[in-house]
Amino acid sequence: MSMAAMGLLLLCWVSSVSSSVTYDGKALVIDGKRRILISGSIHYPRSTPEMWPDLIQKARDGGLDVIQTYVFWNGHEPSPGKYYFEDRYDLVRFIKVVQQAGLFVHLRIGPYVCAEWNFGGFPVWLKYVRGIAFRTDNTPFKDAMQRFTTKIVSMMKAENLFESQGGPIILSQIENEYGPVEWEIGAPGKAYTKWAASMAVGLNTGVPWVMCKQEDAPDPVINTCNGFYCENFEPNAKNKPKMWTEAWTGWFTEFGGSIPYRPVEDLAYSVARFIQNRGSFVNYYMYHGGTNFGTTGGLFIATSYDYDAPIDEYGLLRQPKWGHLRDLHKAIKQCEWALVSIDPTVTSLGSNQEAHVYQPKAGACAAFLANYDPKYSVKVSFGSRQYDLPPWSVSILTDCKTEVFNTAKVNVPSYSPKMLATDNSLSWQSYNEETASAFNDDTTAMQGLYEQINITRDSTDYLWYMTDITIKSDDLKSGEDPLLTVRSAGHSLLVFINGQLSGTAYGTLDSPKLTFSSNVQLRIGINKLSLLSAAVGLPNVGVHYEEWNAGVLGPVTLSVSSSTWDLSKWEWSYKVGLKGEALSLHTASGSTSVEWLEGSLLAQKQPLTWYKTTFTAPEGTSPLALDMSSMGKGQMWINGRSMGRHWPAYKAGGGCSSCNYAGIFTEKKCQTNCGESSQRWYHVPRSWLNPSGNFLVVFEEWGGDPTKISLVKRQ
Repeated sequence: MSMAAMGLLLLCWVSSVSSSVTYDGKALVIDGKRRILISGSIHYPRSTPEMWPDLIQKARDGGLDVIQTYVFWNGHEPSPGKYYFEDRYDLVRFIKVVQQAGLFVHLRIGPYVCAEWNFGGFPVWLKYVRGIAFRTDNTPFKDAMQRFTTKIVSMMKAENLFESQGGPIILSQIENEYGPVEWEIGAPGKAYTKWAASMAVGLNTGVPWVMCKQEDAPDPVINTCNGFYCENFEPNAKNKPKMWTEAWTGWFTEFGGSIPYRPVEDLAYSVARFIQNRGSFVNYYMYHGGTNFGTTGGLFIATSYDYDAPIDEYGLLRQPKWGHLRDLHKAIKQCEWALVSIDPTVTSLGSNQEAHVYQPKAGACAAFLANYDPKYSVKVSFGSRQYDLPPWSVSILTDCKTEVFNTAKVNVPSYSPKMLATDNSLSWQSYNEETASAFNDDTTAMQGLYEQINITRDSTDYLWYMTDITIKSDDLKSGEDPLLTVRSAGHSLLVFINGQLSGTAYGTLDSPKLTFSSNVQLRIGINKLSLLSAAVGLPNVGVHYEEWNAGVLGPVTLSVSSSTWDLSKWEWSYKVGLKGEALSLHTASGSTSVEWLEGSLLAQKQPLTWYKTTFTAPEGTSPLALDMSSMGKGQMWINGRSMGRHWPAYKAGGGCSSCNYAGIFTEKKCQTNCGESSQRWYHVPRSWLNPSGNFLVVFEEWGGDPTKISLVKRQ
């Protein structure tokens, strides 16, 4: 066969499998057909490749048409021009798994993602590009953003993954929830919005682009809604469909916060109201939340990103949420033809009751009967029948007569997963991390206090600030210790005097800055002050959050007998990271470089301690977790892979009480775990384990009892 003939054959094949995605004021149009689409967010780095097929199949079984994911720039370009698309960051593999399941993809390239993800998805090196300002009309930022966006689009095209090429991607997103930022920064923000939209459309993906929470999204980009409720949202042009890119299924957990949840009756109610009001695309954020492995979580964001999603962090169905939503999707799909054909006729059925009726001329009919009252059930007359509507509910009538679903009538069994002990007995060994001091050889001396991330470049959570304090006998009051005050931009601080822990301080998500103020014991002569500043993720949201700081920025003062000394301008020595990190103690090979203690010599409830053990993988396929309730704060590794940060000693604040599904929902309305650990259990992916000889390492900052750590099954 000639090359010309082969080329013609290939062209014919591509034409036969390719399709088109357009839109009008009713819905997205795929292959010439308007569609009501149900979507769910599953973020590929928050699970493992081995979990992807099961998660996506459960999403399909739950009635989803589309899988939505962000693209995580900092995971894909950890250093400028050096790209990574393997393991949990194998984006192409993830999309092909979705395609194999017969589902579409909504690819939210951003590349700003927020997502409670470290630095909002931006690589930290971007912060140090000369002259840069994030997310505004700034040439260095726009150049970097365009390079990465083009890189991702080119990869997708090379793999024929856009729907126009026969692939599953039907939508792309540029930027993310930029409208509130644009409003604050004004003209440069408006110029940036226009540039971003033009840049994206110019990449010629063959599928529509969206901008969420962006009222002025330029044509042909579709503006969309995010929130707990979006029924009253309207796109900025009559030829654009009404789309909801983030229907929040719950809320994230922060260290120091309680665990939020959202009753499924309210979630289903919000979706039904959106659909009855001409909505045609709904995406659950999240459908599977997953886990913030490593240090991927944003500022004070817990390692668990469960989000009270229909599929829980471990990949198990959350019932009745998953099943009740599945039944809702079935009811909506039965009405699809009518919903995309005509606008509804809306009539009042009472003071807080309405009927939305879709009745095309061809004869199909669908009705939504809504009771907006949060307190009272009502009986309404519609057509020739009467219907009982619970408070805060919507009934769906697929033929304008037969009620097939009501958002408040849950007919799915509910169950609570349990953490069951395994037979594994963990035998621990310990190694004490050295307290750094200004006398160390591998430190850098500088005048004054410096910002933490500027020095560490987020290569580690830890930075030592060290200086020497010379005390004379007349500096000390009789019977009174000097008062040391340290002000830090955050996020957590351990204070050591002459190698001994003198105290800790830490911030919160709402107020990451902290102050340590305590009387400290000093001796006559030279004293070594060592401050270990620990970051707990970088900010992921806020106007110009690249300007936010971390670390000890002062002032640092010491009140002695007759005066207060300002140590802030003194000479300080700096050391990046821990000795154990430099020795790679989290790996089996690195751990052999030091001598570990065990038995009666095992360190317990001591700060800055490394622990290691080995174990055999439990039988079966049940998801696994570590119960870390006996520990304080630190990090964990399995077979050299980082499970993330642990902080069970941070007890949850907030108010937990009984929660009625009816009435306006907020992230503070329904909460559990008040007074308990914000996160007790930490996901151990099955695919990270070997049959035997699994190497578990825990670094403990504050002090804990490792002998009470246990491996549990979630069932």
